[in-house]
Amino acid sequence: MLDRRAFVKSLLADRGGLAVVCGLGTPTYDAAACGDHPLNFYLWGAMGGAAMIGLGVLVLTGDGEALMGLGSLATIGVKQPKNLVVVVLDNQHYAETGMQPSHTRFGIDLVAVAKACRFADALHVSELSDADRIRDLAQRGRGPILVQALIASDDAPRVLPTRDGHAIKTRFMAALGAAAGSG
Repeated sequence: MLDRRAFVKSLLADRGGLAVVCGLGTPTYDAAACGDHPLNFYLWGAMGGAAMIGLGVLVLTGDGEALMGLGSLATIGVKQPKNLVVVVLDNQHYAETGMQPSHTRFGIDLVAVAKACRFADALHVSELSDADRIRDLAQRGRGPILVQALIASDDAPRVLPTRDGHAIKTRFMAALGAAAGSG
């Protein structure tokens, strides 16, 4: 199993202008632990919404949030956004609410769900070296792609970015504009 922080750090290394929407809870803490970035959009209190908000970017989410938003995978399949990669950090637990086992622990396969929803590609990963490949996929625009990354269920320390929604939105929009202007 992957160490979640090492995997996310490798995934976000050399990201260039890659915008990242971080799902509620541990995906947000993981991205913030790698260093706050203006192209990180942190969701607070929007469980199940990361994939839909992130249409057109790299989405970091957890298995609990992905399971809560299964309907969004069907919408993504219909819309076929080419520049969307959804990375599910799957520790097989609902970490935010006390580490109860999630449905992936009992065999629900999010890759199979994504394929049934007509994603261009969907894959399981369990090696740190896979992060480079995923980042390349995100930057090439051949999506939609779903990656189910099997990570260890260690309880990493929380690294909290700002919780000011207006500041997050304003900073993210400015960074998107700057990234578009430099490309």
